[in-house]
Amino acid sequence: MDHELVLPATPNFQLFGSKMMLQIMPDSHGIKEDRPIPEPGPNEVLLRMHSVGICGSDVHYWQHGRIGDFVVKDPMVLGHEASGTVIKVGAGVTHLKPGDRVAIEPGVPRETDEFCKAGRYNLSPTIFFCATPPDDGNLCRYYKHSASYCYKLPDNVTFEEGALIEPLSVGIHACRRAGVTLGSRVFVSGSGPIGLVNVIIAKVMGAAAVVVTDLSASRLQTAKEVGADFTIQIKNETPQEVAAKVESLLGCMPEITVECTGVQACIQASIYATRSGGTLVLVGLGPEMVTVPIVNAAVREVDIRGIFRYCNTWPMAISLLASKRINIKPLVTHRFPLEKALEAFETTKRGEGIKVMLKCDPTDQNP
Repeated sequence: MDHELVLPATPNFQLFGSKMMLQIMPDSHGIKEDRPIPEPGPNEVLLRMHSVGICGSDVHYWQHGRIGDFVVKDPMVLGHEASGTVIKVGAGVTHLKPGDRVAIEPGVPRETDEFCKAGRYNLSPTIFFCATPPDDGNLCRYYKHSASYCYKLPDNVTFEEGALIEPLSVGIHACRRAGVTLGSRVFVSGSGPIGLVNVIIAKVMGAAAVVVTDLSASRLQTAKEVGADFTIQIKNETPQEVAAKVESLLGCMPEITVECTGVQACIQASIYATRSGGTLVLVGLGPEMVTVPIVNAAVREVDIRGIFRYCNTWPMAISLLASKRINIKPLVTHRFPLEKALEAFETTKRGEGIKVMLKCDPTDQNP
């Protein structure tokens, strides 16, 4: 058992033991809880966690206790962008051993259903996903996970890069769904972490030009640093005016648009901006119901596609990182030890920087 006093915390936010579980509660009553270090099953590994990035969904669960139909009803550990070191393997695990550094894919199918057979396991209704009710996440000292969804990191890929594979995978999946290829002209709406990884992946997939929009000048500057060719700082423009600016900068309407905000006006601008016969991929999640110019999209044969997380992306991401074809290190702007998790979450909530990274191993706070 790990025994330590619960650190002071605000309502709905608790830190537990030397195992340090970052846990949200369905009510405002703080509790103290001692948990044993978990024992891996036959096909699992036990990990000493190293780096865990804070996602917007983590903050949303912390603040609101739900995202759509996913409602926090019992105490839940946060965190799903993660990497760590194998310290114990189950009896059936042969591809990993203690000491291996790994990146964690947080979504694990519980059964082999029709979606798994088709290679689209992310759509399985029975999938386990870290930090999505009722499943615990991995923002803690020790964590067990399916060995098949832990990927060994090459020596030249850091723990932080390993943790960033999760958001990077969203970009890979989105750009695959969009059909980005050599010479594509791409419009990315929003330059938060997900917008930025879409810029990175679109460029490495061969996009000739990428234009990015955002409200924040500093985030747009980061977009330029990671490969955007053009940026537009949004002020009071109408969706049609935004679309016109995109066309002016690219010299044509983009064949592909990746919408990463979920904001109604941005979705509208994305439809107006996309070239006839082109593709719009909706990545950002906003209100369940939005008003969009659907007839405009229909008569111009603009394909509107959604994505749900990702699938089959970790091997590609690791290869890109190991080859140094991409650089995602600029995305990490803040680092905190796990003991300062509340401060880290507050920083993310205020929208400071790009990606906030928590360091879970007290003996190793390096990237």
